[in-house]
Amino acid sequence: MGETAVSEAALDDAFADDITFQATDGYSLGATLYLPRGARTHAVLINSATAVPRKIYRGFASYLASRGCAVLTYDYRGTGDSRPKADPLSGRSNALVGFKASMTDWAALDVTAAVNWMRERYKTMPLAFVGHSFGGQALGLIPNNSEVSRALLIAAQAGTWRLMTPPEGYRIYALMKFVGAPLARFIGYAPGRIGLGYDLPRDVFLEWAGWVTSDRYFFDDSKLRALVNFPRYRGELRALSFSDDPWATRAAVEMLCAGFTSIKPEIDSIRPIEAGSKKVGHFGFFRPEHRDTLWRGAAEWIQMPD
Repeated sequence: MGETAVSEAALDDAFADDITFQATDGYSLGATLYLPRGARTHAVLINSATAVPRKIYRGFASYLASRGCAVLTYDYRGTGDSRPKADPLSGRSNALVGFKASMTDWAALDVTAAVNWMRERYKTMPLAFVGHSFGGQALGLIPNNSEVSRALLIAAQAGTWRLMTPPEGYRIYALMKFVGAPLARFIGYAPGRIGLGYDLPRDVFLEWAGWVTSDRYFFDDSKLRALVNFPRYRGELRALSFSDDPWATRAAVEMLCAGFTSIKPEIDSIRPIEAGSKKVGHFGFFRPEHRDTLWRGAAEWIQMPD
């Protein structure tokens, strides 16, 4: 769960500027815009995994920018630079206590706004959507996914514990249901120290835990109206699955991709040895060691003519 050690990559020859933009409800989101020093040919939005700050994607974003892409990374509300500021007068030890946010909000308010921001700023360029784990799941939940021409999903899955590699699925089920959920309700947020990597807002964690402990992840959530947006996506879709990833197994990736009923997603199962590596897992795609293998293949696909 959460962030693993992804070593910092030296930035390519590209501009990087920390900015903010507004979610659809006006909430300010921290972001970084990467721009090539030469001609711009494509716009790319990188959408984070749960409890993973945008800095993890800086090497890959810079690499894409060096190839002519305008790239935006950002933090969902309640995380990274989009976390609420502590109010010393509130008497709360953590600013996330009482902060209202859910994963449904991340998709409807934050991801939707990020797509709009890129589409409005780069009107004439093809817009590609890179989604890591939850970031890929969100593609099917946003109402404006028709603005995206290509979507590259990286270790994005229907994250039910039942499709995780044993015994990891049992560990995650216990963590979610018997540790994380009671603790989040009691203290008002989910602390990163339980194995998440970073703190999460209470309702983000509780909604996530409900999905993870369901048989079909959020496809079993009768209250999740945003599921109607899955068929609206009609662009190209390529989903990468890594054989040593215990969370985004091939079956879990297939379940997520099955939700995109208007297209035929391409699913690539990759063994670490095929990427010249001993390990990739759930986070390893973004390590700079994959610059000339996984990164190059991803960039070439993103920049294919439509």
